[in-house]
Amino acid sequence: MTHLYLIRHGQAISAVQRTLGNTDLSPLGIRQAERLRDRLAATGEIAADVLITSTLRRAHQTAEIIAPALGLPIVLDDDVHERREGQAAGMSEEEYRKTYGNFDFEYEPFHPVAPGGENQGQFMLRVGTALDRVTREHTGKTIVIVCHGGVIEGAFLCFFKMNTLTRPAASFDTHNTSITYWHQQPQEGRPPRWRLIKYNDDLHLRAIDAPQPIPWHEIFARPSVGADQPTVPLETE
Repeated sequence: MTHLYLIRHGQAISAVQRTLGNTDLSPLGIRQAERLRDRLAATGEIAADVLITSTLRRAHQTAEIIAPALGLPIVLDDDVHERREGQAAGMSEEEYRKTYGNFDFEYEPFHPVAPGGENQGQFMLRVGTALDRVTREHTGKTIVIVCHGGVIEGAFLCFFKMNTLTRPAASFDTHNTSITYWHQQPQEGRPPRWRLIKYNDDLHLRAIDAPQPIPWHEIFARPSVGADQPTVPLETE
């Protein structure tokens, strides 16, 4: 069974400054990642075999912070990058709107975010191809990918076999450093399929300013070891 954990990066400086582009984590983003690291170290709930990260700084920094808790080296993968912004990179949101106007990926799927950037179809094709490649390369393993909200949204569209050409009408609000967990379940005589186990798990961010650490040992049972994660029962017909 293949286990896939998608972790969104911590808050980025660009989110605070309302700009586009490749920026570092904000002070809050660093604390968020540290809280996740402390959780993973205390619980051992993710017994990962490989740790992959986007090449964007906010994701790479998040991976660097949590890596000691997983005991793994970091593998950079440019294909789990957020939507490529092209000439919009570095602009403020106001500058972007003045330069390129407003449009909706749901209704304009072939409209790139800016010259040199990706449209919705290109972005989802890249994400789907990357997830397929990574999970094939690490079949039967436990994979952690530190990535972006758009990549996590893309996993939903690809694994549920939804239309990836347009952005869905329903929105995804993936929290910083939250955990989304999928596993690929074998089926006799049929191709394996993905099951969503949890989405937006950010328990470690509750009371982030509290002086006392969260008592993780009281919340989590003893985890499984290696890639042998807790099994999830098959649903009944």
